[in-house]
Amino acid sequence: MVIRSINLETVCGITSKLPANEKPEIAFAGKSNVGKSSLINALMNRKSYARISATPGKTQTINFYNINEELYLVDLPGYGYAKVSEEEKRQWGKLIERYLHASGQLQAVFLLIDSRHAPSANDKMMYQWIVEQGFAPIIIATKLDKLKRSQVQKHIKMIKEGLDLVPGTRVIPFSSVTKQGREEIWELVETEYLGKTEVEMNGK
Repeated sequence: MVIRSINLETVCGITSKLPANEKPEIAFAGKSNVGKSSLINALMNRKSYARISATPGKTQTINFYNINEELYLVDLPGYGYAKVSEEEKRQWGKLIERYLHASGQLQAVFLLIDSRHAPSANDKMMYQWIVEQGFAPIIIATKLDKLKRSQVQKHIKMIKEGLDLVPGTRVIPFSSVTKQGREEIWELVETEYLGKTEVEMNGK
């Protein structure tokens, strides 16, 4: 994907009305501090368009990034941050649930899992919940650069077994440092969710 234009078009809080977009939406979910903003910045080919914070739990809104007037990358609030009140967690959960139910343009949900660790209880719950909503989430194993090359396959297997993935679920190893996985994600989005051919993708 050649990025020609980016616009943070809509920011939805707990009480906001969700936008009635007419372009395909690709959503990204993951626990706090899993590297969601870093991934979205890498996909957009920008260093800091999506805000990156050292403080987990910072993304409290759903952010809609309009890419090339073709599609939206949708950044969902991070889950599982211990220092946030139970009420706030519940409100964020309701916001995510409302979006997954109400969006008429949602094509795919990418679920980010930290490749260094076994999936948490919150990760497992989110994966099962997304599946129950009728989606087949694509797993992105983040922070790949923190692993030794010899560890990668073992950790990917740990994620697959930990989440008890539906057979055939795609797992994409990703690093925001080396950009490994970026092209694979875009190729998947363009061919499967935007319906582009290889000629269209390469002809830009």
